[in-house]
Amino acid sequence: MTIFSKDYQRQLSPGFTPFDPLELAKRTEEIVCRGDHRKYTKFYCTGVYGGIATGYTCGCCLRCIFCWVDWSRDFPEKYGQFYSPVEAFYKLSRVARKAKVTQLRISGAEPTLGKSHLLGLLERVESSPFRLFILETNGILIGADPDYARQIAHFKKVHTRISLKAGTPEAFTRKTGARPESFELPFRAIVNLMEAGASFHVAAMSADTRIVTQQERHSLLERLESIHPALLRNLEEEVVDPYYCTLERLQHAGVKLIWRENQGG
Repeated sequence: MTIFSKDYQRQLSPGFTPFDPLELAKRTEEIVCRGDHRKYTKFYCTGVYGGIATGYTCGCCLRCIFCWVDWSRDFPEKYGQFYSPVEAFYKLSRVARKAKVTQLRISGAEPTLGKSHLLGLLERVESSPFRLFILETNGILIGADPDYARQIAHFKKVHTRISLKAGTPEAFTRKTGARPESFELPFRAIVNLMEAGASFHVAAMSADTRIVTQQERHSLLERLESIHPALLRNLEEEVVDPYYCTLERLQHAGVKLIWRENQGG
């Protein structure tokens, strides 16, 4: 199947038609999910969050030009193997115990793809000795499905990190390839999680003046404050990092950034 390579080759080129991220999520799930089984490429421990065991998955429903994830994001049909929730939890547990950490997460893709797999995995985390599962998401599916937020909120060991990609609909399309109207979905996810009583915070690609104007940043912060002032107090602001795949994506999008000497690029 080559739909993903075609999507990527067209992105931001003349005549490119923005895509529906919910439709792309559905198409991606057809590749990376089989029942409650989900594709992973590896399980490892990383030093972020003070040390966390991570399952690296395939596939996403956005095409962010500053994404650090390897090519399994764009070509999930070519990478990974399927694991059930039990098998994924076993793999994460082994990594965590070997590294002597008590936190788990899924990364490398969009973890809310494959709802039955994620919820099955979270059930096992909830009844385990591990103290925390960090759910990193773009918020698209949680924004479209309030019940998904309520189900996530049921798990007291889960903390969700919603990553906002842009501050205006136009910038959202330019940076993710998705339709401008889907810009609202991550903000709906914030509201859905808040109303469900879930533990969460917001991250935003808003601190890098090379890709975010002051006006766009102001719009993003103003929108968050209108939802709840506490969102600003706990906001995690991100900058672009020069991973190999990030540089390739930026080049494809025609975006040239200046890097500090120790950043590469």
